[in-house]
Amino acid sequence: MDRTEFTIGTDTGAYDLTASVRWIGPDLLVAIWGGEKPHIGAVAMAQPRPSLKDPEVTSSTASVFSYVGHKEDELAKATSEILSATLKTNVIVTAGIHWDNLPEKGIQRVIRNSEILVEMILTKIVGE
Repeated sequence: MDRTEFTIGTDTGAYDLTASVRWIGPDLLVAIWGGEKPHIGAVAMAQPRPSLKDPEVTSSTASVFSYVGHKEDELAKATSEILSATLKTNVIVTAGIHWDNLPEKGIQRVIRNSEILVEMILTKIVGE
């Protein structure tokens, strides 16, 4: 595993996201932001655990806190769970993304960009 601190971002041309990734001892801290008004809207913390379906597989459980009116909770939760299960470590993800008057297609693009961003983070840490 790459134990460095790095910043990485999508470059799809629309609704791109950026992440700052930092190891703190064995734990991973990820801050995700994007849009016209980056901020912290939600925080998720995930912990690896054996899968309930197959104890030989690592899954994760996450808890999420969101500020009132913010909708980054699902993105933060999904990202923290994927990273925690894959890397088998505790993960904290903060997310704050805002574009004024974001259309439905824009929301779908943000979701896809968040998936791309997670893939980029994992590739940087564990390789392909």
